[in-house]
Amino acid sequence: MRIGILGSGLMGAKLGTIWARAGHEVVFSYARSEQKLKKLARDAKGKARAGTPREAAQEGDALLLAVHWSRVDDVLKQAGDLSGKVIVTCSLPMNADDTGLVIAHTSSGAEELAKQVPKARVVSAFGTVPSEVLFGVFEARRKATKPSLVYCGDDASSKKIAAQLIRDVGFDPVDAGPLRIARYTEPFTLLIAQLAYEGEEGPELAYRFERFA
Repeated sequence: MRIGILGSGLMGAKLGTIWARAGHEVVFSYARSEQKLKKLARDAKGKARAGTPREAAQEGDALLLAVHWSRVDDVLKQAGDLSGKVIVTCSLPMNADDTGLVIAHTSSGAEELAKQVPKARVVSAFGTVPSEVLFGVFEARRKATKPSLVYCGDDASSKKIAAQLIRDVGFDPVDAGPLRIARYTEPFTLLIAQLAYEGEEGPELAYRFERFA
């Protein structure tokens, strides 16, 4: 798959690196400097390169949106026409000082994004785990027991792509339903963040759902 990374901060950098190492072609874009993007592409050691948001968007079979909520408008503008594109978003609708959600309960960041790019196909995924756990999950991907990762969206073919990308990182994908379910997964992320960053055991945290039937 060709994957465009829109936002090469902690989540974008780590997921892009993992996908490159899993054999995908990755374009890193939208960081503070081009040097950072080039270093990420070099360090990924796979088929990865640095590019502009427009290049990442036009060349990608799937795009990862991983920017702070305050930067979403800017990166979408730079990316250009996203008609028909699969956009996997992990961007939480946080306020400027990251103390709370600016959209919750009656809508979600993922739903608002889908309204902004109506011709794209939005899937919400990866926002519910800290970036610190990603490399550990990838390294343990051959283990029989995998951590869960919830995702949701309205388009079946896009969700299939997202589920494959989730598996490639080493998680067990859990289909949570339509995109409106992001109204529940986004606040759940704040619970995970509380445990990861305010708890005593560090942020290398994932979760797993078990059935007893």
